[in-house]
Parts: sequence; C-alpha cells; structure tokens
Amino acid sequence: MVGEQSEPVHGRGTDLGQDKAHSARVYDYFLGGKTNYAVDREVADTVIRLFPTAESAARVNRAFMHRAVRALTRLGVRQFIDVGTGIPMSPNLHQVAQSVAPDSRVAYVDNDPIVHVYCDPLLDSTAEGVTCYVQADATEPAAVIDAVKREGVIDFGRPVALSLHALLQFVTGDDEPYRMVRRLMQELPSGSYLSLSHDTGDFVPEPWQAVVDTYAQAGTPARVRTRAEVMRFFDGLDLIEPGLVVGHRWRPEPGSGPSLVSDAQVSLYAGVARKP
Repeated sequence: MVGEQSEPVHGRGTDLGQDKAHSARVYDYFLGGKTNYAVDREVADTVIRLFPTAESAARVNRAFMHRAVRALTRLGVRQFIDVGTGIPMSPNLHQVAQSVAPDSRVAYVDNDPIVHVYCDPLLDSTAEGVTCYVQADATEPAAVIDAVKREGVIDFGRPVALSLHALLQFVTGDDEPYRMVRRLMQELPSGSYLSLSHDTGDFVPEPWQAVVDTYAQAGTPARVRTRAEVMRFFDGLDLIEPGLVVGHRWRPEPGSGPSLVSDAQVSLYAGVARKP
C-alpha cells in the first residue's frame, strides 16, 4: 500500500467532486499516485481489504496497456483514441507509442474535471507527433467522436486504435456498454483496433461482489463481467494473439507475467482485436 497522501492542488473555480469517490482517483491511489482525496483513499483501502491484490491488479492493467500500445505501433498504427484516460501517470499512452513511433497521434478523452486540471503531461508530445485532451463522457459515444473530430488530431480515414482500459466495469447496464463500443468502433475504418481490459469475478466471485458493493455504496456503480460477457465487446472483430486472456498473460515480457501473479490475483481480462 502507498503511504499517506496530501490533498492535490486544483484549478480555481473547478468542481472536482471532492465529496464523492471517483474511480479514476481510486485507481490513481492503487498505482501509488498522489492525485486523490481522502474519500477516494477510504474506498481504495476498503477494496484492498476485500481484494488484497488490488494494487497489483492495477499495475498489471497498466502494464497491459503499455504492451498493447507497443504491439499496435509495431503493427503500423499511428493513431490512438484513449477513452477513460484517468489521472496522468508517466509513461502515458502517447509516451509509449511515441517511443516506438515518434509520429504517433493521440487523443485522450475523460469526463473527470480533475483529469482536465492535471492534463498538461498528456500534451507533452514529440515534435513529430501530436496529442490532445478532450472532456467528454464515454456513455455518450457520439459526443466523444464529435469532440475528438473537432480537435483535428485524428484522421478518421486512417486506422485508429481505440483504448478502453478498466473503464467498462463502471458502465453497468446490460446493453449500454456494448452499444457504446459498437458506436465508437463504427466510426473507425477497416484496419482499426480495439484494446480493452475489464475486471472479472470469474476466479473469486465473493470478494469481487463485495468490491462492487463498496463502489456502489460510495456512489460509483460498478459491474464485473464473465469472460463470455467481455468477449461480446469484440463481436465482429478479429482478436489478435493470444486472444482474450487474463491481463498478465497477454504477451508477457521479461520480468512480468504468470510466474509473478495468479489469474485470481489479477481478475482482469484483456485483449486486442482488429476491425476487418
């Protein structure tokens, strides 16, 4: 666990929702960040008591994002839309992509005002590439697309990688998250990709139900999904190797992977798929 955090400084006149826990700030705490409030830390500590490897699982998710971005840039992708960006924490997605392909272009999307306040690191692009940040709600995919298009950073006539990492568990409807993903992917041309990760209760259902209840009590509805339910997000797409697997098993690199943590300790599915 990380130590005691100080309250972050925020922008004047910005309502940062300090009276209610936010999933992005809880996640920041799991990763050892400092951009979180007492209300977020209270929820995070409760989650850790219920699921003691929550911090490790968050790091596995972050490492999956890094590996997926590197893999996609090596496949020739030069454009990324990252929805549900969360609190900036280096290396951010554009830094990973631009370390492989300096001309990569990245649009970050989030609806948390605190992300906007701290978004400067997301805009620190290479000279060859470009990044932008837009404030939009993932549950309104048409608005997300419109906001990204207005920035002019992404060319929707060329392949784009859509990143939805640890986001969809906070969209709790039976059909809404699938509609969101379909609508977002509909805007992207053939040869685009979906990179996605999602918490699951498949391995330890009782602790995860308690985690979901904790988030709900804090005013943040959440829902874990089975492998079959997560697979539905990839309908109509072609999963690339190794398919949909627990996060640490997706193309592990030296010093990571199945030898360090178990599937139950991670409890997060991850996959990358190509749009035909």
